[in-house]
Amino acid sequence: MTTESQSTLTASDNRSHDDRPQEPKPRQVQSDGEAEPHGPALKSAGHVIVDSLAAHGVARTYVVPGESFLDVLDGLHNSDIETIVCRHEGGAAYMAEADGKMNQLPGVAMVTRGPGAANAHVGLHTAWQDSTPVLLFVGLIPFAHRDREAFQEFDIKAWFDTGAKRVMVLDHAERASEIVAEAMFAAMSGRPGPVVVGLPEDILQQKVKPGLHPPIPVAAGGMSSRDAEALRAALAESTKPLFVTGGNDWTQSAADQLTAWLERHQIPAAAEWRTQGTVSFDSPSYVGPIGYGRPRPTYDLLDETDLLVFVGTVPGDVITDGFVCRQDWSKQNFLVTSDPALRGRSGPVSRQILAKPEAFVHDLALIDLPVKEEWKAWTGRMRAEQESFAALPASTPSAGRARMDTLMANLVPGLPEDALVTFGAGEHTNWAHRYFPTRRYASMISARNGSMGYSIPSAIAASLAEPQRRVVTIAGDGEFLMNGQELATAAQYGATPLVIVMDNQEYGTIRTHQERHYPDRVSGTQLKNPDFGLMARAFGGFGVTVTEDKDVPAALAAALAAIDEDGVFALIHLVVEQRVKAYSSTV
Repeated sequence: MTTESQSTLTASDNRSHDDRPQEPKPRQVQSDGEAEPHGPALKSAGHVIVDSLAAHGVARTYVVPGESFLDVLDGLHNSDIETIVCRHEGGAAYMAEADGKMNQLPGVAMVTRGPGAANAHVGLHTAWQDSTPVLLFVGLIPFAHRDREAFQEFDIKAWFDTGAKRVMVLDHAERASEIVAEAMFAAMSGRPGPVVVGLPEDILQQKVKPGLHPPIPVAAGGMSSRDAEALRAALAESTKPLFVTGGNDWTQSAADQLTAWLERHQIPAAAEWRTQGTVSFDSPSYVGPIGYGRPRPTYDLLDETDLLVFVGTVPGDVITDGFVCRQDWSKQNFLVTSDPALRGRSGPVSRQILAKPEAFVHDLALIDLPVKEEWKAWTGRMRAEQESFAALPASTPSAGRARMDTLMANLVPGLPEDALVTFGAGEHTNWAHRYFPTRRYASMISARNGSMGYSIPSAIAASLAEPQRRVVTIAGDGEFLMNGQELATAAQYGATPLVIVMDNQEYGTIRTHQERHYPDRVSGTQLKNPDFGLMARAFGGFGVTVTEDKDVPAALAAALAAIDEDGVFALIHLVVEQRVKAYSSTV
């Protein structure tokens, strides 16, 4: 794993021989907006940071406040940027990460030094492994207190350098706007990812000229004439081509254009694990997800296809079953990615095309080939298997304990075309993989690094970003309590997701591995849970606990009515049998 420049954004001529920044010289400052003699009005560096974020188009920031960045909070007071006050730094970082998945701009979180920064680290790791653009602003101790073991002091570069694209510290107030522009650029350029910006408390309060640094353009790349000819030739020779879409760097227009091209040529496309929706669930070219616990219809695709074209992602650990599938270097793999380093790549590389998805698809549309009969048969076969796999179970309840199958069978038919699902990690997510109709880009928001506790924060971020959409989150009982307190944030800001908590009283994924490797020795995976429906009502939303399958349809109808008529979030606590799964890898 490589990182970009690790240098602190500070003037090199202010370094001493031991490389420690020198304390800024005292300067006279006036109150905010006061003009220096014969000069423009001044602003604090903290306010300039807020102005710069707004100028870049940032709509909201997810915050757990701290005294270390009070001046930034003050700048947000009269800003058009919406400040979402969260209940835990991990929840705030997850919300920013989900926001970054849904938009071209980075999601933004703000936390305080020491413990606050530590709590936010989980969201940073998610953004790193999921290639999500995120800015994490961290308040720091005053510049003058550095290297003296001050209260909550920590080494921001030592903590974050290996898990962020860049770590920068604002050591000179006059560069406040520049550091925002540099951080935005670093998060979006090449392979997207997280950037950490440290904000010393005393530097934020210094007054500077309020001029703003312009946004730095991000190169999109594209296919060269040689790239296009190589891809055309490979497609012309192929009888079983397969596209795999992934990553978070798409636009809806690119997704639509790729889908149209694939359908016109009757070529199939699979989705990287937990990124379904780039090619619509309903498209005749969509043949299912590829990832952990993959269903049988896509299990052997990587070895059977004679031409793989990855767009927006690379064949990594999860897709290749731990660097096992598709390792033969005689295989044809075209990798379309904006990361020249191909981080995380496994197996053969026939050609790398340096391009973001939108630029690549624009050029791909110019390639037109006669449709082969082999393509029709290949795509038709895989599509039929996907349709069979995704066919809904019976909607009529059965006798006995509540079932996720019954809930999904009643939920899915009534979903609007632009419905969106979020989830974290666990076997409960497979019901979404199998049945949820992802019909557009960014209709499945999840944590591909397997991070638990992601479901509730991501659903809140999605609901706030696109309140007109039906947002559903499927949480396991194990992960729900990791960030369930953020339901208070949902109630405070009017987020209205439908929360489904599948309660099987265990950490199900770990129990599955345990049964495989240590059969009949259940240890460390069993849970005793509270009444989550009652908990939801305590937070100010709708909540219902369902134990019998016959009560599922009525509970779902009541939950949706609460969202649509009362404008509150709704939670269904579904108490299910243990060891019941959406599918196995041999389906």
